[in-house]
Amino acid sequence: MNNSDPRIDAYIGKSTEFAKPILKHLRKLVHEACPDTEETLKWSMPAFLHGGKIMAGMAAFKAHCTFGFWHKDMVSVLGPDGDKESAMGSLGRITSLEDLPSDRVMLRYIKKAAVLNESDAPARPRPVKRPAAPLAVPEDLAAALKKDKAAAATFEKFSPSHRREYIEWITEAKREETRQKRLDTTLEWLAEGKSRNWKYENC
Repeated sequence: MNNSDPRIDAYIGKSTEFAKPILKHLRKLVHEACPDTEETLKWSMPAFLHGGKIMAGMAAFKAHCTFGFWHKDMVSVLGPDGDKESAMGSLGRITSLEDLPSDRVMLRYIKKAAVLNESDAPARPRPVKRPAAPLAVPEDLAAALKKDKAAAATFEKFSPSHRREYIEWITEAKREETRQKRLDTTLEWLAEGKSRNWKYENC
C-alpha cells in the first residue's frame, strides 16, 4: 500500500477484534479511490490527507467505529447515509461492515471528498470570534474611582480588555491585604495613564 503510515498498522493492531476488519476495509477503500492519499495520525486517530489537507479520518472505540469526512460540503453529498446527529464521524456508529454503504457508494464518496479538498472552498467555516463580555467593576474599585478623577478618566478611556486586566488582577487576590494593595497600585497606575501590563508594552 503506497503512502501508508506504520502507526496506522499499529493502531489497527491494537483495536478490538470487531473493529479490525472495518478499519482495514475503510483504509483499503480510501487508497483505492484516491491512490495519492497520505496517512497520518491526528488527535491520536488515523487520518487521510489529500493535497496536504485532511480529507477523512477513522477511529475505533470499545463498541463501535467511526469514519468521517472533513469537508463540510460532504454533508449534502452523503444525504441519507450521513449521520448529522453523530458526535463524531459522518456515517454514525459502525459496528460491522454491514453498517457501511456499498463499496461502490463509498468509493464515490471518497472521490468526491478528494475533489472538495482540491477546491478553494473552505473545509470548515471559520468560527466567529465573539468579544468577551465586559466584567462588572467590583464595588471597591468603583468607589475608589469616584474619589480619584484622574484614575477614573484613564479607566473610562481604556478598552474593555485593558479594564478586564485590572479587574481580574484585583478580584483574583486571595487575601484582603493583597487585594487592597493591588487596588492602591491600580489607582496609582491609572492616574499616570498606565495599563495593567505597562512594564512589558515597550519590551
